[in-house]
This record gives sequence, C-alpha cells and structure tokens, in this order.
Amino acid sequence: MGTISCVSNFIFLSKNSISPSSQPFFKKPIPIFQSFNFSSSSLQVSASSTSGKAMVGENDLLIVGPGVLGRLVAEKWREEHPGCQIYGQTVTTDHHNELISLGINPFFKETKTDQKFPYVIFCAPPSKTPDYAGDIRLAALSWNGEGSFVFTSSSAPYDCNDNGPCDEDTPTVPIGRSPRTDTLLKAEKVVLEFDGCVVRGAHFYWLHKGTVDARPDHILNLIHYEDAASLSVTILKKKLRGRIFLGCDNHPLSRQEVMDLVDKSGKFDKKFQGFTGTSDPLGKKLNNSNTRKELGWEPKYPSFAHFLGVSE
Repeated sequence: MGTISCVSNFIFLSKNSISPSSQPFFKKPIPIFQSFNFSSSSLQVSASSTSGKAMVGENDLLIVGPGVLGRLVAEKWREEHPGCQIYGQTVTTDHHNELISLGINPFFKETKTDQKFPYVIFCAPPSKTPDYAGDIRLAALSWNGEGSFVFTSSSAPYDCNDNGPCDEDTPTVPIGRSPRTDTLLKAEKVVLEFDGCVVRGAHFYWLHKGTVDARPDHILNLIHYEDAASLSVTILKKKLRGRIFLGCDNHPLSRQEVMDLVDKSGKFDKKFQGFTGTSDPLGKKLNNSNTRKELGWEPKYPSFAHFLGVSE
C-alpha cells in the first residue's frame, strides 16, 4: 500500500511517499493538510570569511529552515515586497541550488556573520538539533528588532488530550511532563524573551501504511501549507511583539474522518484499510477564532473537505 506522511509540519501525499514494492496508490501528488501548530550571494559571507558586510533592506527576510513551509513564506513575502532580499539559513548545503533557483540566498548555519535582519522567521523542526532553544536564541540575535520575529511552534504545549476544545487561552502543560513539550516550551520562552511572536499548531510526524496501529477517533487539526504560510506572513507584516497565535482551519477531524474524506474524493486508486489502535492518547479540537479576528486573516482552504472538493 501507499503511505501518508507528514513532512515537517504538514501531511503530504505523493507518489514519492510510496515504498518501492507497492503498487501506485495516488493518481497524482496531493498536498494534504496537517495539524499545525509553525529557513548568498548578496549576503557576502562564506564559511571562512565575514568581510564585506552587505546592506540590508527594510523588508529583507531571514528564514531559518527554508523547507516546504519556509519556501512558501518566501514566495508570499516576495509578492508583498518585490524588491526585497530573502535569505535562508540551512544545516546542510544539500539544497542550496534549489533555494537559489527560488530566489532565496542560502547560507550554512555554521557561517559566522554579524548580519542582522528586520524580519526573521524560524521554521526549522526540533529534530534537526540537540539545542533547539539555543538555535532559536541565535536566530533571535540575527533580528535587528525593527520588523518582526516569528517562531512556528506546535499545539503540543496546550494541556488538552481528551479530544476537548482548545483555543489560544487554553493553559499549557507544566515543564517536566514530557521531553517533547519541554523542548517547545523552552523554545517559546526564548522567543517571548526577545519580544518575538509564536504561532502554534500541530507538529508531528504521521506515517501510515495500509492499516495503522492508532485509534481512529483521535482528533487532528488541519491547515494547508499555503494557509500556514499566509498566516505567518500576516503576523510578520503586523510587526507585533510578544504574542502567541494559533494556526488551524477550525474544522478538526478524527483520523477516520480524514481517511473517509480521502476515500470519498476519488483521488486515490486504493482504499485505506483502517486503524487498529484502541488505547493511544486522544487529541484536541483547536479553534483560532481569536487569532483570525485580531489579524483579519482567513484561510484560503477553509477545511480539508473543501480542499478535496467533497462535502463533509
């Protein structure tokens, strides 16, 4: 069977996620949503040199972790600011040519520079580093304090795991409950200390083959990549300070409902067989109405069903 996988922050369906021995599962690549919860030539630096400090424009943007979400942020930011320079900080040089082709000026994380930027967004996942809070502190030190600093986080810190309602004001779990939430809460603390903004949403890796050992009634909160990027750009543009926002489509679905909609869409050649789990944790039903009202933001894709072109 094929697989359904979440890359960084968002579930993605594509032929590339199918194991070599499987039959084709998808008729064409489909970007699904996922629970959200938020990476140079003109920089004039190299791994061994920091001479030639470049001029930074008032709308220039640094993206730490220019993966799928970061690249969409870059695209939308350039639409708003056509003359700006966009920089991408990476942990390897593997995708630098791709970034250059997208108009992003890449530089390696280990490159030493005292360059500061008016807009900084941190999109890198915690899995890429042993010191997530430390990396975010370094990113914050690259911000000159003029525009905005945004960190894309996760909804995991919200203290709700019974499929109950959850919004921007829901209390967070205490430090010490789990290493995962500790990592995120410590990272968010650094961002807020620098007067930056946090965008929470879901952030986990979901991989499925045929049948899945997970309970079907676990609630997922979804947002399309494009909507996650547009929300991030909206927050950057507002130049807000020390705030926590929430990203989701306000249409939470159970795992089973997600797969039922996928099957109903007719976009796939084979039917998902089902979930078999009974005792794993439940989720939470996110609602970001407060975020939408304050920012004047609405998603392009109001629900997963709308994206697939089917009724719920």
